Amino acid sequence: MSTSARRQEASAELQRDWETDSRWAGIERTYSADDVVRLRGSVTEEHTLARRGAERLWDLLHTEDYVNTLGALTGNQAVQQVRAGLKAIYLSGWQVAADANLSGSTYPDQSLYPANSVPAVVRRINNALLRADQITWSEGDDTAPEWLAPIVADAEAGFGGVLNAYELMKGMIASGAAGVHWEDQLASEKKCGHLGGKVLIPTGQHVKTLNAARLAADVAGVPSLVIARTDAQAATLITSDIDERDQPFVTGERTAEGFYRFRNGVDACVARGLAYAPHSDLLWMETATPDLEVARDFAERIKAEHPDQMLAYNCSPSFNWKRHLDDATIAKFQRELGHMGYKFQFITLAGFHSLNHSMFNLAKGYARNGMTSYVELQEAEFASEADGYTATRHQREVGTGYFDAISTTIAPEASTTALTGSTEEDQFSAAH
Repeated sequence: MSTSARRQEASAELQRDWETDSRWAGIERTYSADDVVRLRGSVTEEHTLARRGAERLWDLLHTEDYVNTLGALTGNQAVQQVRAGLKAIYLSGWQVAADANLSGSTYPDQSLYPANSVPAVVRRINNALLRADQITWSEGDDTAPEWLAPIVADAEAGFGGVLNAYELMKGMIASGAAGVHWEDQLASEKKCGHLGGKVLIPTGQHVKTLNAARLAADVAGVPSLVIARTDAQAATLITSDIDERDQPFVTGERTAEGFYRFRNGVDACVARGLAYAPHSDLLWMETATPDLEVARDFAERIKAEHPDQMLAYNCSPSFNWKRHLDDATIAKFQRELGHMGYKFQFITLAGFHSLNHSMFNLAKGYARNGMTSYVELQEAEFASEADGYTATRHQREVGTGYFDAISTTIAPEASTTALTGSTEEDQFSAAH
């Protein structure tokens, strides 16, 4: 069969999939199936983890009341999250900037790190989850969780234009991300959603970013989830007044940099959300406080035009929760969001705060009381084993027994296996 005939056949099959598969209901693309096939090449690499994760995340979003999760900073944190019962992993660019980027530096959340840093951490988390799966599978553990939890990763503002977004999405997929979110800020001036100085890009430009991400996923042949975030509730600047959808919110006043002043608020978020909805699987409005009424207003106005649109919500550590809400409201907060259609809810910086506070407490006690404080930690680990915690036995946790199994498979008479005769085997039995 000629190249032309093969491309025509593949294009027709892809178009049928878009038209008949409920996965793509309501999704609009600004390109054709012919465009996708033309860009694929004659060989399509299979991305097992990304495909599996995307399919599982999509299923969870449609079968659970909502999916709530925590931001993981390391592979081991992700393993503990899954072991404890979470069904998805969130990977925050803020946390990567702070302590997990490829430059080895500590940064604020301003897109200062190398653009391939988040894909690298996605791969690191997936590697940790794969190892946990290999260990429990080799042990015949019938109680093991579904280890390969889908990862939703932060692409920030795309680190540039549509070509940067396309390449970054490719990197996310190759690393095994299930979904990726994109915010409508100017990449070169990107700020954390809870910092000042945010500059929006025109609505139509962000639609192009979302389609660049979708195109990368289509070319890869993976049903990745594309998540659109708007920072229009708090941003005070925009690069241009060229888009008619933005003009009601542009004051006409210019700054020294040439940016336009922007009237922010929920109305601007709704206008942008309505434009992004056909091009995204979930919508996220970044908010300044944990406010159920603001969340309800946004959800109702979006769903009035797009009733099946799923929403995402950042239960941010930047909020002082108890200053704004009483205990009863905090307890029901996520359930209430779920009823409104916020199907994916996450605490972005949970890994950062958990890691820092737990280590500070240990170090503070250790500095004062020496080994007594460390033994208190160890005893707490022993107590948590009743709930499924296994990292007390740290040698086994990282795969020593698994690699012993490899050694004895290669050399059944090997006498150099590591776990047998170890202090862990001797001292960390079930009876302690």
